[in-house]
Amino acid sequence: MGEPNVAETAEKTPSEHTADVIVVGAGPAGSTTAYHLAQSGLDVVLLEKTAFPREKVCGDGLTPRATKQLIAMGIDVSEEAGWLRNKGLRILSGGQRVQLDWPELASFPDYGLVRKRDDFDEQLARAAEKAGARVHERCNVSAPIRDERTGRIIGVEAKLGLEKTPTTFRAPVVVAADGNSSRLSLAMDRHRDERRPMGVAVRTYFTTPRHDDDYLESWLELWDRRGDKPKLLPGYGWVFGMGDGTSNVGLGVLNSSPAFRDLDWREVLRAWCASMPEEWQFTPEHMTGPIRGAALPMAFNRKPHYGRGLMLVGDSGGLVNPFNGEGIAYAMESGRTAAEVISQALARQSPTQRELALLGYSKVLRETYGGYYTMGRAFVKIIGNPRVMKLAAERGLSHPMLMRFLLKLLANLTDPAGGDASDRVINGLTKLAPRA
Repeated sequence: MGEPNVAETAEKTPSEHTADVIVVGAGPAGSTTAYHLAQSGLDVVLLEKTAFPREKVCGDGLTPRATKQLIAMGIDVSEEAGWLRNKGLRILSGGQRVQLDWPELASFPDYGLVRKRDDFDEQLARAAEKAGARVHERCNVSAPIRDERTGRIIGVEAKLGLEKTPTTFRAPVVVAADGNSSRLSLAMDRHRDERRPMGVAVRTYFTTPRHDDDYLESWLELWDRRGDKPKLLPGYGWVFGMGDGTSNVGLGVLNSSPAFRDLDWREVLRAWCASMPEEWQFTPEHMTGPIRGAALPMAFNRKPHYGRGLMLVGDSGGLVNPFNGEGIAYAMESGRTAAEVISQALARQSPTQRELALLGYSKVLRETYGGYYTMGRAFVKIIGNPRVMKLAAERGLSHPMLMRFLLKLLANLTDPAGGDASDRVINGLTKLAPRA
């Protein structure tokens, strides 16, 4: 067994470098984890390799799922606090346009939000800090510290501050919230499952009269209009007004098509923007920053989510929704779940009982998202053919009831009990699908 020595090792380390839990990465997943751990009374250190504010590639649009988690953290999401609210989703395809309000549900608010990621992430990190988490910025984690006998992670090595001072942090549980590449996971021999879907998002900002919009906007036809013959690509575009004189304009692409690896997606975004109405000002001279890209790790593409003292949350565990590319809501939800599991585990009397409780984290994720993500993987394969995507969009947009159903399915917004017929159908399908 040997587990008692793990806790004893952590307890005997100098106090300034020990904690109950180490969280690596202060994005939405890490900060949410740290916040809820601190709220439960645990000593948690949150290690962020950069300093706030810092850039992150994102569409900046938050659905009601993410909004719910922000409210649970006590974040002031009022317009007076700088948040732009949205009522729903506007979908455009094949010359058609449909505007769908977020569903009215008991489980989720009926509005989404927009906020830039540099400011958004810092708000979450400060909320964690205010709750009692010890936040270390400019703390670059370089390697796990393992128990030589068991291979279990018992801490991390890091370089701290501008001076890059070698530092060690020790704790009986470590949470990897270090994003898609998750160097900590790789160092613990936890690699990405190449069979699971992966997406790419590229985006930029424009000063534009379209900056103030009550709806998130999604374009289901993504045309590459370079060359003599336009080509339909496997992805979608978006326009999210930021309410500050700019719009976030970008595109998301899935790896389920041969075109995925063959195209320069930054160039595709430039060409797509050039096809937009001139008065929207989606032109280079109105661009406020460079085009940036990031990977979207989907559908549990790195597992196990817990093992040998290391727990994966958010992008490090591949929790992006394969239906719509949404990551922030699932990052925050998994962080909250991780905190609940860890809090219960560390209150157990014996090492065996603690480990049993920690292993329950993977089971909770499977039960919560497994069936839904399995359906999402099938969806990704189908829409990998852009012509299938085009046909489905054209037929669907003319049926409002079907589109409302699809909005609930794609955004994963249903009531688990007491919902309407569409909720029951979606929930039933999710339960029937294998929880892989």
